[in-house]
Amino acid sequence: MTMDTKNGSGRTTGRGIGLAAVRGLALALVSLPGAVLCFCLSLVSIALIPIGVGIVTTPYVLTGVRAFADARRVLAAEWGGVRIPPAYRPLPEDANPWARTFGMLRDPATWRDLWWLPVDMTAGFVTALLPAVLLLFPLEGFALALGLWRVVPDGYWYGFVPVTGQASAFGAAALGLVLLFLAHFLTPRLLRLHFRLTRAVLGGGQEELAERVRVLTETRRDAVDTSAAELRRIERDLHDGAQARLVAVGMDLGTIEALLDKDPARAKELIAQARKSSVEALTELRELVRGIHPPVLAERGLGDAVRALTLRLPVATEVSVDLPGRAEAPVESAAYFAVSEVLTNAVKHAGADRIWVDLHRADGMLRATVTDNGKGGAVVGAGSGLAGVERRLGTFDGVLAVSSPAGGPTMVTMEIPCA
Repeated sequence: MTMDTKNGSGRTTGRGIGLAAVRGLALALVSLPGAVLCFCLSLVSIALIPIGVGIVTTPYVLTGVRAFADARRVLAAEWGGVRIPPAYRPLPEDANPWARTFGMLRDPATWRDLWWLPVDMTAGFVTALLPAVLLLFPLEGFALALGLWRVVPDGYWYGFVPVTGQASAFGAAALGLVLLFLAHFLTPRLLRLHFRLTRAVLGGGQEELAERVRVLTETRRDAVDTSAAELRRIERDLHDGAQARLVAVGMDLGTIEALLDKDPARAKELIAQARKSSVEALTELRELVRGIHPPVLAERGLGDAVRALTLRLPVATEVSVDLPGRAEAPVESAAYFAVSEVLTNAVKHAGADRIWVDLHRADGMLRATVTDNGKGGAVVGAGSGLAGVERRLGTFDGVLAVSSPAGGPTMVTMEIPCA
């Protein structure tokens, strides 16, 4: 029994090392050309500002740089457990190109992104590639010991071992074995080092703290305004809907009382009408309550509430839930309505035929990820409703990250601190 457990642990560790190496290799292959392209385009676009061309191109280029950085933030959270919250200053949606260009250039987060690009294409590339090198380079040493040394040119070196014959080839294999042993311990750590390096550059220290204070102040104000608007909506719905129907029921009952002896047939019609009005009023009240706080959320928790929500969608949806317990009611409510808004956007705008929802808790964070195979192109603040989701999460010091390249897929990740 003990032996099986150890074997299972070894297989799990082996999968973890292999997964870290594959992820690091993918990061290295994507990050180098992506960082070089973003950096070159940024330099050219900013240099063209004095002649006017950069005024038009810079907002688009910097938006692409932010999308590239946001994608790395998502991977840092998903693959490395490293949170890198964005701290971009909001821009008015109706801002002209001049205001957008200089508004983005005055944002310290923009310059952190631009400084991160050369770091990512150098030190970031190396730290991402090392996990794969540590795992794959020992294979060359083993191949040399198996006879590959016979076809290598004279003066060939494997690391610091000169390969001249079978004995030195065995030395190369011994070195490969040492490197493979080191890979067992270092490969996952090197991948996390890559993401910590990213956080060290993209994170803003005191500037980030000041920006977070400003964002939290705005989100608190937005929360107060939203609550006031919600109360007005509830009052309006009650006044125009259920209250009006209940008043009509009361009037019908008064008329029924007067007609009961004089015109029983008419009284019976009014009783049926009053019953119908009472049913409609009850339905409206239930819908109103469901919009405030769904009963299934209060009774069954966030996982079952989201599953019930997806059952009403016209798109095939898979839900994965790994929540060890219940979060605080306000946190569950915020996560539920945020997921609901993102699902609504995916159904209305993405053109997707499949959606995946993942809910889990890790490192004190409630994380919800919604992925669809639609056309992509989702941007926060572009009228997609994601700006409202970001404000809702910001009330709880939560973050929203969107990865949505043209052509899809779209992945929206939401995190809320959760005890």
